[in-house]
Formats: sequence, C-alpha cells, structure tokens
Amino acid sequence: MSKISKLIVGVAAVAAAGYILKITREHRREKMLRITSDEGYETAHDVLFPERNKKARHLRYGPVLPH
Repeated sequence: MSKISKLIVGVAAVAAAGYILKITREHRREKMLRITSDEGYETAHDVLFPERNKKARHLRYGPVLPH
C-alpha cells in the first residue's frame, strides 16, 4: 500500500474508534438517566454528571448574564 492509502486507513480507523466511544458514552448516560428516573429520584447535577466532581472556579449564585 502507498503512504496515502495507509494514511486514509489510519484516519478512518481513528474516526471509527471516536464514533464508537461517543455512542458508548451516550448510551451509558441515557441508561443512567433512565434508571434514575425509574427510581423516582431527582436528577441532580451530581447524578447527571458524575465525572465532573470539581466545582467551577467561577461559581456564581443567582441570575447570571451570559458573556
């Protein structure tokens, strides 16, 4: 195979892997939300986004105007 063909195959493989990871992540999130809603719990921020365990640096309370 030529270098161009190898490059195209490599880019396609990386794109396919990224797409599969995205679909898997979305499926896992939807499953978690479905379980949470079936149990009757509120969907709090820590339930919806468990991977975000750090608070934002610029935490603001009350109405905030977008930048």
